[in-house]
Amino acid sequence: MNFESVLERSVDRAEYDFVAETEAAKPAISVIGLGYVGAVSMACLSHLGFRMVGVDVSREKVDAIRAGASPIVEERLGELLHEGASCGLIDATQNLVAAVLDTNVTFLSVGTPTSKDGGCDFTYVRQASRAIGQALSLKSAYHVVVLRCSVPPGTTLDVVVPEIERASGKKLGLDFGVCFNPEFLREGVAVADFFAPPKTVVGASDKRAEATVTAIYEAVDKNVIFTSIEAAEMVKYVDNVWHATKVAFANEVGRLCKKLSIDSHDVMNIFVKDLKLNLSPYYLKPGFAFGGSCLPKEVRAVSHIAHELGVEVPLVDSLMVTNKSHIKQAVDLLEPFAGKRIGFLGVTFKPGTDDLRESPTLEVMATLLAKGESISAYDPNLHFGPLLQSQIDYVRHAVPAQAKLMDELQSLTVASANDLFETCDVVVVSHATEQFRAVVNNRPTKVHVLDLARLFKELPDDATYQGIAW
Repeated sequence: MNFESVLERSVDRAEYDFVAETEAAKPAISVIGLGYVGAVSMACLSHLGFRMVGVDVSREKVDAIRAGASPIVEERLGELLHEGASCGLIDATQNLVAAVLDTNVTFLSVGTPTSKDGGCDFTYVRQASRAIGQALSLKSAYHVVVLRCSVPPGTTLDVVVPEIERASGKKLGLDFGVCFNPEFLREGVAVADFFAPPKTVVGASDKRAEATVTAIYEAVDKNVIFTSIEAAEMVKYVDNVWHATKVAFANEVGRLCKKLSIDSHDVMNIFVKDLKLNLSPYYLKPGFAFGGSCLPKEVRAVSHIAHELGVEVPLVDSLMVTNKSHIKQAVDLLEPFAGKRIGFLGVTFKPGTDDLRESPTLEVMATLLAKGESISAYDPNLHFGPLLQSQIDYVRHAVPAQAKLMDELQSLTVASANDLFETCDVVVVSHATEQFRAVVNNRPTKVHVLDLARLFKELPDDATYQGIAW
């Protein structure tokens, strides 16, 4: 199913022409794609008084949003969605054309997975752009389209705009405007980040589009950074590649320190005190490999772009290599436990989210499963059902090597952390949470622990405990 196959009813152009005039002071906003970025945008903007219409091909997500329920695990998201739905500011549909016609501004937040050649797969972006164009062909009022996906520089003007113009017969700047507005939301604290953004960046096709988006963000950021569309697109990649660089750098330091019997966190605690040159302590602690929906994909994309241009980027090229090495390190540290029962405490790519995409823990689990090892897992954020199933299906499609694990994941998951420790000989911890610290401290004495997340500031004096890089 795609966006072009769920345009459920015909619409009359005149029916919607009044929208821009009657709601110009606070525009109505449609959000295409109700994943992590789209759902959070819906909830937070409705809290600021905007009327929101969400669009997704998933009936389960649409029904959840309409009922004021969160389709994902994210702090405060359910509360804000319920608030918006209860006061009539939130609605959702599978009919993209109707949603665009019923609003003044459209946020485009669809998936941009990695293509087979390592670049960006524009399938969903193109589908949604064509459907937006179909809507604009029925509309006379000026409309603003805001791309919020992670895409290579040039995508907004060279992919989105041509698709809209071909489908609508309209012209950029005259009939509609476009902006690229990258999001800087960390999963787990995305709502807090939306209301207190580290920065707000807008690249716009014209002053009218720029003014429209600026007014939307006025309540949360009065210091919007304006730039070209291409620069705004690149900023998102640069941010995430830098974050990926920090994680990989710290883990290499950690592995070296472990070999030298030096506490890597002592070293890095000193390193991050230099806020003038080293910028920020965020990510700069040895831990497990990076994962999730952003960092791996953005690293591959920037490397792909550079290679196409004939530019050598050895550090960027090396990031996925060193990340794979860190995952292999975890597998190697488990080799002494071959034939034992191995448990995993934390499965998603980080705590506070149910996101399974490119979770390094899944890669370790899949490797052990392929070797015939006995594995099980516990993660409090995994709620098996239609919404989580869409992620499982995504991973199965995107990472064939994890297909068998995805098929068996539910049967491998136990009901509690205590159950995991009661039935395993060694437990791998990938999330540093208070719950996991407590259960590790109180575990049966013979259960070994491989800590990938640095649970404790002071390392336990315990022969059954070891860290991946400390």
